[in-house]
Amino acid sequence: MRVRKKADLRIDIPSYPHDYVEMPPETKQLIHEANRTPNDIPYIDETSPKVHFQVGSPGISGQEYVFRTSTPEVKINTNDRDSVEKDTRSEQSSPVVLRNTLRKTSTSVPADLQDFESRIEANTNIPEHHQSTASGFSDGDNTQDETTALSDEEHAKTPLRSPRRKLPRRSRSEFSMDEDDYSPSNSVTSVNSLASLLKEKLQSIPQKMRKKPTDYKLRAFVLLMFLAVAFFIGFAYTLYRQKALTKAYFESVQFNNPKRLIRIFNRDDVEILRASLAREVKDKKKSFPCLQKHQRWDGSVCLEWEEDLRFYLKCLPHDPGLDNTTCYSVHWQALRHDISPTDCFDWGETKVHWYGGGQSANLTWPLDTGAIDYTPFITGDMQKHQFGNVLTRYFINSKGAAIIIDDETPLHVAVNNGKKEICIRAQYDNFAFANRLTDFAELKYNICTSLDMKSLHSSIHSHTRAPLWDGLKPADMQTLESLISEPVWQIAPRFKHELKAETISKYTEDVIDLGFLKLGHVLVNEFWQNEIGDFTVDSSRFEILNTTVDKLHRRGFKVAFTVQPFISTESGNFPETVQKRLLITERNGDRRIPALTRFKSVDSAGVLDVTDVRAQEWIQEKLQVVMDEYHIDSFYFDLGTAHDMPHYYSCERRLINPDQYKTAFVKAFEKTLSIIGVSSAVSLPRPPIFVSLPPFESSWEALRSVIPTMLTYGVNGYPFIMPGAVGGDIYWPGSEQFLPSAKGSLDMNLTNSTQENGIVLPDKELYMRWLQMATFLPVMKFTHLPSKYNDEKVLEMAKNLTLLRQKLITPLLLKYKREALEEGLPLIRPLWLVADGDASLMVQDEFAIGDEIVVAPVLYQNQTTREVYLPTGLWQDGIDGSLRKGNRWMHEYKVPTDRVAYFLRKPDDMRF
Repeated sequence: MRVRKKADLRIDIPSYPHDYVEMPPETKQLIHEANRTPNDIPYIDETSPKVHFQVGSPGISGQEYVFRTSTPEVKINTNDRDSVEKDTRSEQSSPVVLRNTLRKTSTSVPADLQDFESRIEANTNIPEHHQSTASGFSDGDNTQDETTALSDEEHAKTPLRSPRRKLPRRSRSEFSMDEDDYSPSNSVTSVNSLASLLKEKLQSIPQKMRKKPTDYKLRAFVLLMFLAVAFFIGFAYTLYRQKALTKAYFESVQFNNPKRLIRIFNRDDVEILRASLAREVKDKKKSFPCLQKHQRWDGSVCLEWEEDLRFYLKCLPHDPGLDNTTCYSVHWQALRHDISPTDCFDWGETKVHWYGGGQSANLTWPLDTGAIDYTPFITGDMQKHQFGNVLTRYFINSKGAAIIIDDETPLHVAVNNGKKEICIRAQYDNFAFANRLTDFAELKYNICTSLDMKSLHSSIHSHTRAPLWDGLKPADMQTLESLISEPVWQIAPRFKHELKAETISKYTEDVIDLGFLKLGHVLVNEFWQNEIGDFTVDSSRFEILNTTVDKLHRRGFKVAFTVQPFISTESGNFPETVQKRLLITERNGDRRIPALTRFKSVDSAGVLDVTDVRAQEWIQEKLQVVMDEYHIDSFYFDLGTAHDMPHYYSCERRLINPDQYKTAFVKAFEKTLSIIGVSSAVSLPRPPIFVSLPPFESSWEALRSVIPTMLTYGVNGYPFIMPGAVGGDIYWPGSEQFLPSAKGSLDMNLTNSTQENGIVLPDKELYMRWLQMATFLPVMKFTHLPSKYNDEKVLEMAKNLTLLRQKLITPLLLKYKREALEEGLPLIRPLWLVADGDASLMVQDEFAIGDEIVVAPVLYQNQTTREVYLPTGLWQDGIDGSLRKGNRWMHEYKVPTDRVAYFLRKPDDMRF
């Protein structure tokens, strides 16, 4: 059954012109009859009679109202105001959209059009749902009262709507009125007035306002999407700059061209080295492939920054089956004078620690805890200059990457200069690198990587292909073993007149009187000559030196004289060397005029030019006479440092830097003379030559500097190190206390009663702690004997330490001597060469002998406890014999004044 639908009280948007439906045939017939004129336009309808509207009929009197739509212009003629108002209401629901303004024209209206509405309402044959929108309608059962009409008030509240179409739209004329598409809201005969249309338009405004929050959400969502797209575009651009512009070379090397950033990874894809290259090129210039004439056809990558730098990168060949180390060659060529190639290696981002290079007053262990500005990488006195007496162009980090700089590079080094990085620079200057091998500075170095830090260090310093024992004579091996097992007795008075044959004889007698120390090497300083450079024994002070030396040999001592390459202007050899042109001369000067310098107590001296073969032969002859006449066993070369060279030096053979002089001096005589040690070095001398630590003053601060310096020299590739004297050196450069005066008198008032030959002895506690540490070092050197303190406690401790060294330490040092000759590993090692762990990387007051003994001496005054770190493993305490678990810190570990903390590695199953 048909049920009347309740009025839809929702506000709906009025129908659009395309939502009309076909008018019933009866209605169209009535309209057609009422408006029939000669110029009618028929409706398109196949089944109903033709009904015409007047469309723009010209020449008709009256007023003409024109309704503008997208359909043909329809004109309705009327002479009555009420009729116009009715027609306007009917147009509200029609498919014709009213124009904002009504245009009046002449028109005619049939007389019977005025009763048109009443006749339509009286027609009972029109169904209810085909009447105007003022009537009620339903799409249900037809049993309801179809003739019941809504009141005017209810009519105003009834919304205009179009029923849902169930059939697809058909292509038809704009005026076709199919019955299936009809709805009261779009009927041409709608009686809604223009006011009702405007009212419903106004009613729709609140609905649009209620939709604004939804619009804001949509806008916010669109804005969010826009920002996301912009972010991803920026991220993609950044990724492109960092990744896409980063090229991979040789599998493990990434190089970002615009930033000049190189990154190296190990086999586990862990970044082990990051470097910012070519810091001198400030702006981000684009590089270009090198021209063909600059290319190297050896697999090198060649790039050029126009008019600034040329860059070569190459992977060096190696055998992966034999060696896990891979090296890459980096070569920068400056293309003009004001460019100094500079590369900086970061440790802030990569979280690594750096070791090696050299020791400095401003650097500690590891290097990244100190800071220095750009300084020429040459040897010097740490009290006056930046670096110490031993240097190597080698740096290694804790993740297994190393830098090895070529000897020809005019190297300047900076550490922590504004950033957490080590920077190397190629730059010429007027002293250190005055001899230019190329027109513009060139920076050449290798980057080497391996599985870890220990394997890398062993690989770089390995001497498997050319072991250090190759070519050694039995006498050389005996000298090497004797230096490890026997002490060195350094007789080094501050003044020349204090050294006599009686002085040497009495000193050796005191050594014999001790009774518990082995006899070893008696080292006499340079005052065995009358003037530095005489190379003859001062007969006025050593009338019976032959007898004294023979006596020392009978007692079991070996005698060594100190030799220097400097010729004092007061020496009798100076005129001869000048005449024969055997001395270093001034650069760009007359070769007949020598270049002068100062060295220790000598105010003016020349330097032998050992790059000249004639100078080598001259000094060789002089020293051979001394050996033959006095039966001297060996020599110790005191070569000074780079800063002891004349400022404008010029040699027969051009040197890259002043440090190469000492290397040339040692190589000239290492095979013809017996040499036990050198005071300074930049390259590894041939065994049994030991490299000395720098002189240290007698202070607690100096004591704390011994271990970091010794560890640094060991990492630099010097396995055989000779430390300074126990308690500190009598003479050390830079100390006004020990500098001799012109009159040969003391520069200080001696108030301490504990003296020896006018020299104040070191503090007793300092001497004891220094002796405890020296017991575990490769060589024990004495200047002050423990008997000089007249203290039984000191003598008893010295006896116990001597016994410990003879029974335990010396056999271990001789054992690892073979490993040092074969693999280049140092006898005294840092803890990170013994065991893994981050804690071992920072320990600078402990050391290990091989991987079997860990030593932790007390280095502060009035302390009997200290912090001790034990590497992984099982260790036996050297003080009480207890077993200690490794890989941990021991806090407040007690160390009495007469004892030293050391731990001996034991097998893991010993605890059971």
